Amino acid sequence: MAWNSFNDCRTVKGSAENMKRLMTTATLLLLCILLPTALEARGVKRYLKKESTVDMKNMNHIFLGWVDLNPDSWVLYQHEGTLWNRGAPFSKAEWTDTISSLNSLFQQSCQSRYLPGHTIATAKDKGDENAAGNDLYIKFSDVRIDYDNQHLILSIHFIDPKTNSEIATIPARPYYGNASGISEYLKAALDEVGTKLAVEVTGGLPEKTKK
Repeated sequence: MAWNSFNDCRTVKGSAENMKRLMTTATLLLLCILLPTALEARGVKRYLKKESTVDMKNMNHIFLGWVDLNPDSWVLYQHEGTLWNRGAPFSKAEWTDTISSLNSLFQQSCQSRYLPGHTIATAKDKGDENAAGNDLYIKFSDVRIDYDNQHLILSIHFIDPKTNSEIATIPARPYYGNASGISEYLKAALDEVGTKLAVEVTGGLPEKTKK
């Protein structure tokens, strides 16, 4: 009788372990199925073909406007945290510095990577719209951040400074920043904006984006 009870215990224990293994395997399979779908949902369509009809290739002197990420929205964002600890909130000064840094990096990337061969003048702040003497003014509006989905949303306006008339526009749409932490994903999203500028102004993709 004791031997039978021992065997019964071993059978129950073995069944429980098998069930545990089965549940673990099923969970991993479910994650493998759902994770790519979740990541794809966070991404957005990339418009890598020229949409505007105006030829801007020979507009050599370009004034690049400011991407206004709104210094007053600092209360909405926080530094990158860890798996166990939530990141500390930005102060207004930190968020203002982050906006300036992101614009500076974006401007440098446009000059060196996205619009090489063009002379780029850049806005010093959100109120700087002095595009006089340039062939093209690129202005950004409707700027907002979709924090949960890592999207930077904005519209792009191509303006002739001589007549102050808009010659082309790209409507407000999201640009996905595939990176961790708000500063890094906004930098990545601005790289997507830069790629779009290259497509519209030069008619093609920057070298490192071509596949």
